[in-house]
Amino acid sequence: MKRFAAGFALFGECLTAGLLVLLAALPVVTLVPALAAGCAHIKAHVDGETTSVRAFFERVRVALPGGWAVSLGVVVGFAVLVVDVVFLRTRVAGGGFVAVVCGVAAVGVAVVVLRVAALWAPGTRWPSVLRDASRRSAADFTGSLLLVMSLAVLLIVTWQLPPLVVPMLGCVLMAAVAVDRRHLTVAHQPQPR
Repeated sequence: MKRFAAGFALFGECLTAGLLVLLAALPVVTLVPALAAGCAHIKAHVDGETTSVRAFFERVRVALPGGWAVSLGVVVGFAVLVVDVVFLRTRVAGGGFVAVVCGVAAVGVAVVVLRVAALWAPGTRWPSVLRDASRRSAADFTGSLLLVMSLAVLLIVTWQLPPLVVPMLGCVLMAAVAVDRRHLTVAHQPQPR
């Protein structure tokens, strides 16, 4: 019964984090800081720290310097990929192949953004977080694949029932935190000789 209560509490925090991230990301330039604060919110719950709404928005405020530029880059990158897909699929011969390449690139960017959000902590600098997240995305293929699967579940579930975007976003953030912690655990295991 205790495990059920702990799991239900974690799901409740995922629901709260999803809702708060959606609210904080509305200005668009706060997208990555909101995702980072959402991951920090879930980490805080797992570690037994403060998970109040005030603490969440304080994390967003701390992540905003420098984070707005990352958000702007991410939004512009996704916009370019979407425009390429729409334009190339309808107007260029062989555009279907390029559209698939753009789709794969968009998934890759989304994985790196989730890794960035999970790696960020108050006091870290965005350029170093971006570098580390990019390296981990390439080096930890299994973790990146897990994040792709969580994004696929998010898309399928919200396509079928759009209001579920709130809890599903929280679950994707939880997956990003779990993949980050998994990477740290695997990295610190002794290697067989």
